[in-house]
Amino acid sequence: MNDTIPERPSLRGWLREGLRAAFLRRPRMGSAQVRPRELLLLVLLSTGVEIVLGRFEIDGPAQFSVRAWLAPFWSVAAMLALLWPLLALRPGDGEARQPGAASWLALWLVAALVPGTVSQALGIAQAQGVLPQALAGSALFAWGSYVLLWAWSLAIAVVLARSFGLHRRRLVALLAGLVLIFAVTAWQFPERPWEVPQSASMDEAPKLALTQESFEIQQSVFERAVESLAPQRPGVTDVYGLVFAPYAAEDVFLNESTLVADVLAQRFDARGRVLQLVNHVDTVGSLPWATPINLKRAIDAIARRMDREHDLLVVYLTSHAARDFQLAAAHPPLSVDAISPGELRVALDEAGIRNRVIAVSACYSGGWLGPLASNTTLVMTAADADHTSYGCGRLSELTFFGRALFDEQLRRTHSFEQAFAAAVPVIRQREQEAGKPDGFSNPQISVGEGLKPLLKDLASRLESGPPAARP
Repeated sequence: MNDTIPERPSLRGWLREGLRAAFLRRPRMGSAQVRPRELLLLVLLSTGVEIVLGRFEIDGPAQFSVRAWLAPFWSVAAMLALLWPLLALRPGDGEARQPGAASWLALWLVAALVPGTVSQALGIAQAQGVLPQALAGSALFAWGSYVLLWAWSLAIAVVLARSFGLHRRRLVALLAGLVLIFAVTAWQFPERPWEVPQSASMDEAPKLALTQESFEIQQSVFERAVESLAPQRPGVTDVYGLVFAPYAAEDVFLNESTLVADVLAQRFDARGRVLQLVNHVDTVGSLPWATPINLKRAIDAIARRMDREHDLLVVYLTSHAARDFQLAAAHPPLSVDAISPGELRVALDEAGIRNRVIAVSACYSGGWLGPLASNTTLVMTAADADHTSYGCGRLSELTFFGRALFDEQLRRTHSFEQAFAAAVPVIRQREQEAGKPDGFSNPQISVGEGLKPLLKDLASRLESGPPAARP
């Protein structure tokens, strides 16, 4: 009995053979050619399943992002560009018509749907609170699942490659190309089609009156803030602070920036050494705007005042963020660009500031960890790269992260590491009690070994009272 599918199989045939490949069984292809209608239906099926299941990965209100959905489609074009030459002129083709890139894509769409569905099912289980808490908060489980799903997808590619007659060099070239495509997709296009909507609309918030007077006031406000920075005290490890709150629509970010500035001044002996940059309609005449240009200028100004080799700069950023890790910035009608972790890293490096503590209170802020980490940097984030943080709505006084870390724990200890360790279970409990829809935010921390001695000495000095000069 012939075990190959016909040259022009039905949609059911493509589904059946694609599922065989998904479970690492060789599809019975023969010389099958996919028709445009079947290929279109398979594309619609694949994308439809992704969109429907993606909606259930968020337990609560969600908004569909066409941009986030379309962005990863570059990988399909890249895959076709890779397959086209590899499937052409295969040895032994002879006169028989061989299935090409379109047929490969048809089988791949069905086969890849299976590991993709498993991945989304895990996301749904976590969002709905079905996943055991030990697994939901486990980085090992998250990375292990990610690697296994990657390996499964590559194994499917091997099965399809062999069924299409690829051997040796072409098989290696295919696998190398797919690894590169998958890696770029994960790196540059982490967004999902469904996102948690921001809790407040900029249209509902009071708006800035953008006049020549407001610009002139802001210029003098920034100059006064910089000029009033206290100089470094010789022989003392001074703490400088920079608090950045660029989202004007919600008072929570103004509240949190003020709280953090006060805690740094009172608990870390940083009076006169904290710059607070805020976008808010009520602070036009009192605080500099939180813009990318002002952020860099503020870093440069602090660098000129401090001992860049021995003092410590604490940077606190609070705002909304999405899966692209950009820190949302808005102060309508003023146009303000978002901030990326790379921009902050470059500004700090160019200013020559060696010792840094950086805290990011935003959704998906774990994406800032890698770009900012260094041997002399401590980075704390309100969430990992895959989860939202909590408490940034219009009714919130402080975010869960800012409240637990700065308002509570750093009033009891001068150790950032101890405060973070104590704050995480508090945040977990409060998120559970509040019914956070997408699971535990999973705050992250990275501590450079080269910074630990300075932080230890600083905590000891602050616990003991008045500053002591360095030898």
